[in-house]
Amino acid sequence: MDALGMKVARYLEDHHVATLATFGSEGPLGAAVFYASDGYTLYFLSSPTSRHALELAVDPRVAVTIQENQTDWLKIKGVQMEGEARELAGAEEEHARRLYGNKFPLVGMLDHAPAAIVKALAKVRWYRITPRRLYFIDNSLGLGHREEVDVTSAGKDTNRHGA
Repeated sequence: MDALGMKVARYLEDHHVATLATFGSEGPLGAAVFYASDGYTLYFLSSPTSRHALELAVDPRVAVTIQENQTDWLKIKGVQMEGEARELAGAEEEHARRLYGNKFPLVGMLDHAPAAIVKALAKVRWYRITPRRLYFIDNSLGLGHREEVDVTSAGKDTNRHGA
């Protein structure tokens, strides 16, 4: 993984909330989800009856953003991602649970969690977002500075710029 790829992987590790965009019969929807990452792959949990989960069951294509909460345009940084989200089972679900539990200890130590959290988590499904395209935005390098990360080559930077 090159320098940009490592920077993006660290950025994903250091942040917690992604905006997940889906599209269904009612039109587009954005939903905030807590996530854990493994490289560029994101894992999240959700109720299978949520609108975004129902839409993913029909069309797994998603867009995702993770960004700083800034008021200064020149300090904006973040990730833009296009990919697919799929429900997990078996070993993949266990992997997602471990990653998520490491990032969010409340989920990782359910024997110490409030009963309401344990009850809610018993009803969720686990999902994986696999990126097809990934961009890192860093306005500190110039307004609208965007670099694409080649997700098919172990994070090799393609050095494409532009908004």
